Amino acid sequence: MESKRPQGKYVINTQGKKTGVLLSLKQYQQIVEDLHDLTILASRRDETPVTLEEMRRRLQCHEQV
Repeated sequence: MESKRPQGKYVINTQGKKTGVLLSLKQYQQIVEDLHDLTILASRRDETPVTLEEMRRRLQCHEQV
């Protein structure tokens, strides 16, 4: 997965300090999506991994219901 760094324009105060950033909606939505994905990963950190074979078995059992 290729990750591009968002290109935005900085908002600068009268002292020249960066106080904000302007992003396109597409860039903002991608950041929110990435944050959501990371939140899910963090919440599942302690789960026991499942092998591909086990997941296929579970899905096949679920389809038969």
